[in-house]
Amino acid sequence: MPLTDPASSFSGRVDDVFLYIFTLSAIFLLGITGTIIYFVIRYSRKRNPNPVNVTENTILEIAWTVTPTLIFLSMFVYGWTNFQYMREAPRDAMVINVTARQWSWSFKYPNGKVTSDLYLALDRPVKVLLHSEDVIHGFYIPEFRVKEDVVPGKTNFAWFQPELLGTFDLECTVICGPGHAHMLAKVYVVPEKDFKQWYFGPADAPLPNPASASSVATAAHAKPPVGLALLENRGCLTCHSLDGSARVGPTFKGRYGTHEVVKIGGTEREETLDEAYYRRAILDPGAEIAKGYPPVMPKLNLDPHEVDTMVSYLKKLS
Repeated sequence: MPLTDPASSFSGRVDDVFLYIFTLSAIFLLGITGTIIYFVIRYSRKRNPNPVNVTENTILEIAWTVTPTLIFLSMFVYGWTNFQYMREAPRDAMVINVTARQWSWSFKYPNGKVTSDLYLALDRPVKVLLHSEDVIHGFYIPEFRVKEDVVPGKTNFAWFQPELLGTFDLECTVICGPGHAHMLAKVYVVPEKDFKQWYFGPADAPLPNPASASSVATAAHAKPPVGLALLENRGCLTCHSLDGSARVGPTFKGRYGTHEVVKIGGTEREETLDEAYYRRAILDPGAEIAKGYPPVMPKLNLDPHEVDTMVSYLKKLS
């Protein structure tokens, strides 16, 4: 029986294996501990001043060899059969490319749409292809009981079928740098009708909202500016805040038009944070590093229109 309402096709299976192993372990822990206590009391020096030398007991030796072996094999078979199920994705599963980078996630769907959170249709199987642009990350959705390493230079995969509407956490389980704690995303499981409206809609179609009955229509009233959507989808807001708070990188709020010290090579120089600076910072982030911040921003594959849109939005935050 699953520990919670199953959020995916794996939840109940993983919980059952866990409870099986936990129950057996608890039974043997209590049994072995009780036996030790019994022998300590029953065969203490006070009760047995003249000890008897026991050399062998064939039945006992067979029992304590065969019984643990059978129990171990039952754990192995139970776990292995469920593991096989978790590694055999259905042929009709939607394939989503997941890219991990310091310190954000991005999700590319078969129709070319890219999001910073994962949107799924209820009861539709999904296969995620996992890529890393820099270091090892960990793709982990606790409620789905899904975890897989994301290794640079290698494509790993996982699959699952969401079976519960709602919002779930997606975390990185590997300490991947100073911004690791902020490498979070959400998994939104929505009705299939709402997912299709967004998926087959135009490129700027509003994202589905699982909290509403007619999610696409509701989300249309809260559609974010295109520049903000780009910053979110490209993972910029993982390291840069919009409200002035400190993160791994400098905040975007109130910086446009100011003068700040940057490091160029080994030299410090004061720069005006104008349009030209922002373009350079976006296209070649390692060339000029804001003083007091680590040089960790990755290069983004952006077209000129996306850069223009980002810069225009950042100017409005001053």
